[in-house]
Amino acid sequence: MPNAKISNPPVEYKRRDLVEKTAELFKTTFGTVPSCVASAPGRVNLVGEHTDYNNGYVLPAAIDRWIAVAGAPRPDNMLCIFSHNMHSLVQIPIDALHPLKEDTWANYVAGVAYFLKRAAVWLGGANLCIFGNIPQAAGLSSSAALELSSAIVISSLFGGKFTPIELVKLCQRSENEFVGVSCGIMDQFVSALGKADHAMFLDCGSLKHENVLLPSNVRLLICDTGVKRELSTSAYNKRRQECLYAVKQLSSVYPNIKSLREVSAEQLQSAEHSLDPILRRRARHVVSENQRVLDSVKALRETNLSEFGKLMYQSHLSLKLDFEVSCPELDAVVDICAEADGVHGARMTGAGFGGSAVCLVEEHNVEEVKARLEAEYPQKTGRTPSIHVCSIEDGATVHTALA
Repeated sequence: MPNAKISNPPVEYKRRDLVEKTAELFKTTFGTVPSCVASAPGRVNLVGEHTDYNNGYVLPAAIDRWIAVAGAPRPDNMLCIFSHNMHSLVQIPIDALHPLKEDTWANYVAGVAYFLKRAAVWLGGANLCIFGNIPQAAGLSSSAALELSSAIVISSLFGGKFTPIELVKLCQRSENEFVGVSCGIMDQFVSALGKADHAMFLDCGSLKHENVLLPSNVRLLICDTGVKRELSTSAYNKRRQECLYAVKQLSSVYPNIKSLREVSAEQLQSAEHSLDPILRRRARHVVSENQRVLDSVKALRETNLSEFGKLMYQSHLSLKLDFEVSCPELDAVVDICAEADGVHGARMTGAGFGGSAVCLVEEHNVEEVKARLEAEYPQKTGRTPSIHVCSIEDGATVHTALA
């Protein structure tokens, strides 16, 4: 999401407090109480980056940062969207929903409305108010959270009947086709269906998923590098295209493959001659990253945090060297964490090109690691980090009985 005019609220908001604040803002903005309020969390991905759009494996978790949307019908045919964080009100006719070139943050809402109409939901006019505490453009999926919470509210206002997975697919399609970001399904999926205290092992090909418990003595420390990126204008879409090109070249050797998910490490090594050097590195990352997810799930089941941490570091190195989506600031965070006591592992998280890194750290070492990042990161990069200590929370929720 774009970072112009952004005002991030205090991160210490509890979910219910943020939801109630959103309902209050709705009343202040539109003069009535909302008919429906929903919230959806951001996410951090522990292992499995750039594998989701290759039908591979991922291991994300929903975090205690949310975007809430409050809504109510209005008598005309306008979709009126107010974002408290963006300090902006956008109005779009329901019968003329189209991607905006200005106030592009509203495309994440207008897109789901467009595809709800395509799914035969009769939409009338609606007022929507948005408020959240997910750091934006930080690689923590504020866009997926906004899509999910908006889709839930708009669908509820106009009688749409969807399963969570149907809404997940609709939101992904909206981001792909309306916003223009060729994302996979991971972000929307964990934002909708995440479980407190658990990571989600998700097969992005079959959508089979399993919740994997994280030990209670560790915390997720997320460091926002301050390097912002706009996915739809970054190399993200280019990386996805390179993966498709790699599949096309590999199909000359393995005619039946349809995605990199279907390629084993042995097959890739045997067919290296069929790939140009850049595509070989891209494919090597995806194939090895899928195996790292499988190994990470095994390590968590066995409570082997030392092995899990090694896999996080290996993932970062692969993203840096083979997929080339890291940056000096992300590398600096990982290097600092690797030297700190109590850290099991660290890696960039999200699409890359900036954004955040995640560190898995013992609870009693959190403040020490945080202080070390605050002292050393500015020396290495000239930037001030934003550090968030996060818990793992449940996915999207509709809220009732608001005061």
